[in-house]
Amino acid sequence: MASKTMIESQNIAVPVQKDPDILAAAARLAGEDMCSVADLSSGEVRAILKLGHEVKRNPREYRHALDAKQMVLMFEKASLRTRLSFEAGINTLGGSAIFVDQTSSPLGERESIADVARNVERWVDVIVLRTYAHDTITEMAAHSRVPVINALSDFEHPCQALADFMTIEERFGTAAGINFTYVGDGNNVCHSLMLTGAQLGANVTVATPRGYSPDIEIVTLARDIALANNCEIRLLQDPQAAVEGADAVYTDVCVSMGFEHESTKREPIFRPFQVNEALMAKASSHAFFMHCLPARRNAEVTDAVLDGPQSIAFDQAENRLHAQKALLLLLLGGLANTASFQ
Repeated sequence: MASKTMIESQNIAVPVQKDPDILAAAARLAGEDMCSVADLSSGEVRAILKLGHEVKRNPREYRHALDAKQMVLMFEKASLRTRLSFEAGINTLGGSAIFVDQTSSPLGERESIADVARNVERWVDVIVLRTYAHDTITEMAAHSRVPVINALSDFEHPCQALADFMTIEERFGTAAGINFTYVGDGNNVCHSLMLTGAQLGANVTVATPRGYSPDIEIVTLARDIALANNCEIRLLQDPQAAVEGADAVYTDVCVSMGFEHESTKREPIFRPFQVNEALMAKASSHAFFMHCLPARRNAEVTDAVLDGPQSIAFDQAENRLHAQKALLLLLLGGLANTASFQ
């Protein structure tokens, strides 16, 4: 394991303040938006995760990095992990968070998103959005002079995927070359996992029922990225075949927020895709189980798997904090205020 102030970069121990991925990301990402994993290069994804590991190891070194920075969270959807991990994250970096509940008044309804952006950018340093429509996030980013972060949309959940692959790196040392299998709905989480896995060189297999596969544009983009990183994206409709040889098996709810009206229709379709002990037994003996949470227990995953020894779902939840702290540090230029980077 690397020392407290070192990280592994291509099997060579490099001080974090000299790591080329982190230095390049710090220069390029300051002031930028993060609406999609596709906004990031492979090096920038690596940098966020490297910095996330470092911040997790040495939180005290970063406790004043974002002094006086203000973050607003504007959420159209309910949240536990996303809200608390972002609030705790910026608070422990020296900044502060303001929460705006948009669950009863979606963004763009009371006044235009462009007008909201032009107001909010004058008061805060970063805008974190959790919305239904992905267009809400991209429109806010187009009109805001401060960074906008996608904390979930109907199309992607990039912050979740970053934390997930940080957790994989903790278990395997690297995501490059691992066999990662996603079973269930080809939804927003699935999209971000495919893109992040491809950026990091993981072989990603997605098994969905017919008619519930991921968006073809995301698939095409992920495959282009995978080709450049010597890995593979596979789409299947057989969960049994998909998990064979998997190092990690991931699932999510089959009825995401906004699709509750389809619950009755979806339940029998997704029943064969439940991750249970029998399905996990087909994966590698060392395989881990992953879930973004909240889980519908004994629906997409059984209690025996979610609470079992192979589950790292709650470690993923913890790493939301550290991956998002790293992201905030890079988007807000916080490394310049950290002694080891000066």
